[in-house]
Amino acid sequence: MSDNFEQFIQQNRAAFEQPGPSPRVWDALEKELGQEKKGRVVSMLSSNWFKAAVIALLIINAGVLFLFVKSKQHQKNDLALMIPEMQEAQVYYSSKIEARLDSIRMYPAGEIGLDSAAMRELELKNDTYKMLEKELKNNPGNERIRAAIIRYYQLKLDLLDKILEELEAKNATPGDLKKQYEEKI
Repeated sequence: MSDNFEQFIQQNRAAFEQPGPSPRVWDALEKELGQEKKGRVVSMLSSNWFKAAVIALLIINAGVLFLFVKSKQHQKNDLALMIPEMQEAQVYYSSKIEARLDSIRMYPAGEIGLDSAAMRELELKNDTYKMLEKELKNNPGNERIRAAIIRYYQLKLDLLDKILEELEAKNATPGDLKKQYEEKI
């Protein structure tokens, strides 16, 4: 089969070899490639409309940022106006808790028997309080969160009272113990 194919190519060789494009085509192509087309280049940086667009975009961004910050401040102020009873409760319980903490701090650290982590948990604004406060800011109308904060204050006060009672009992003199027993009777 390869012999037949080779014979066919040999017999029709002249048909396969066609002349290329005429010299006129090559001359026209060379002239077209040799010519430089003059085009107009538009520079975006030098045009005034681009500068105006950038300035407008900056002004819009500044306005949106200002409104966002203002709404956040307004939201915080609204919380204080919406929940005045929570502010009253916070002031009341905070003063009571701080007074008890001051009483506990008067005792030497060795007598208290609490490490630094436990003392941090006794502070008013520990992680639990911060979480409840954040939830109240996110959901100011939720009564369950308000009740949880009040309950947190009450439990904190009860815990501090028990610690103070134990510290006073541990450090009481016999005369003080006699007075305590007489008061109970």
